[in-house]
Amino acid sequence: MEKNKQLAIDAINENESKFTSISDKVWEFAELSLKEYKSAELYCAQFEKDGWKVEKGLDGIETCFKAEFGAGHPVIGILGEFDALSGLSQVGGCPEYKELVKGGSGHGCGHNMLGAGSMAAAYGVRAYLEKTGKPGTVIYFGCPGEEGGASKAFLARDGYWKKLDAAISWHPGTATAVRSGTSNSCIQKEYIFKGVAAHAAGSPQFGRSGLDAVQIMNMGVEFLREHMDSTSRIHYAITDAGGISPNVVPPIAKVLYMVRAIQVQDCIALQKRVDKIAEAAAMMTETELSVRFIDGLANLVPNTVLEKQMQKNLELVGMPKYTPEEYALAEAIDASTGGKGKLPPEIDDEDPDYDYVAEMTDNGNKGLNDFIMPLRHSNAPSPGSTDVGDVSWLTPTVQMRASCFTAHAPGHSWQNVSMGKTSIGHKGLILGGKVMALTAIDLYEDPSIIEAATEEFKKRTKAGFLSPIPMDAVPTIV
Repeated sequence: MEKNKQLAIDAINENESKFTSISDKVWEFAELSLKEYKSAELYCAQFEKDGWKVEKGLDGIETCFKAEFGAGHPVIGILGEFDALSGLSQVGGCPEYKELVKGGSGHGCGHNMLGAGSMAAAYGVRAYLEKTGKPGTVIYFGCPGEEGGASKAFLARDGYWKKLDAAISWHPGTATAVRSGTSNSCIQKEYIFKGVAAHAAGSPQFGRSGLDAVQIMNMGVEFLREHMDSTSRIHYAITDAGGISPNVVPPIAKVLYMVRAIQVQDCIALQKRVDKIAEAAAMMTETELSVRFIDGLANLVPNTVLEKQMQKNLELVGMPKYTPEEYALAEAIDASTGGKGKLPPEIDDEDPDYDYVAEMTDNGNKGLNDFIMPLRHSNAPSPGSTDVGDVSWLTPTVQMRASCFTAHAPGHSWQNVSMGKTSIGHKGLILGGKVMALTAIDLYEDPSIIEAATEEFKKRTKAGFLSPIPMDAVPTIV
């Protein structure tokens, strides 16, 4: 390995326990979106202790921060996250469903590892800049609310990411691969229907049911599904049904909606149709409708120049070595998913890489994917959404996945929470940190890579960034 890159690898290895400890503590905190006070403070305290320039409350978001080192260009952003999901509390390293805290939260998307792995990358880059004396700036961005609140998207709306020459990220996953392709954009709104309470038997004529309005709205959306693009998605959750007494007309009810489409303009158009259904439901039930904007995300813009560079570094670092005990734990947890025989979802039997991936996974029957996926440039959309997409509209952006979960674990699952506090998860976050750091070093060492990535970025974003977030919206806790 090149001497300059070895500086980053050595720094990450020397501080490995620092990063895995932070991952485990954030896993224990399991704080929900925009409420990650302990997690954000943990990061900020460590960065400040180690001499980074820390700025808290970015864009007016309490748990959003940045830690900066260096001076001049290139300016490389490393993206971190640390929010958990509700209802996913789980004992770590346990092969069966077992709540740690009844009704508690858990890191079902692995953001405890994501933030810590990105921190490792930032420390690796700092070591390179410090010991070589080369110009350049590395900024770790602590980005709260990826699961709801979308701090990166609000920062994008306000033009924040334009200051960067490139952004680098990663995500825990079921397989190790450089990510390509796009994703769905997304808008999230809460609909509140306010009616009138009344005795459901004695004086129902005086009642106006908020719950009726929610149910009528949901039914209207079900009929809408036949008349929208097949790649679009609409999800909802009734967050307040108006009470638990059936003999009381529920005066207030709330429903939270997520609307997805590939392009932002299509997402906005579909959201307006959902708004009309809500307005009609309010009219039909004679209730008062109010709408609360939660967040909005843009689709991802891929960058093949940066993807190729990241793939080289992924292959240079290589996969971690796993112990027999780690393989056994992964097999035990994976057995609960019922997913045996399934290859990573982007692979099908007509794929040119099918034979290789099938062999490496023993036709999908391994509990842990312990190999590197081939690089796969793609414009195909993922049905999910991420606020990394908003970053990618304002600066060249690249990201990877690292095997931290079992091979067949579904997203946002107790299995992922369980794996998030294991040595397998630790090895995945360190792998992600090393690959990101080496990719950043390539950008400092060779300006032509940034030039080529920027040229591709300009072509892909020539239509201009359309933020799905209104200018008067503020990050909102669900």
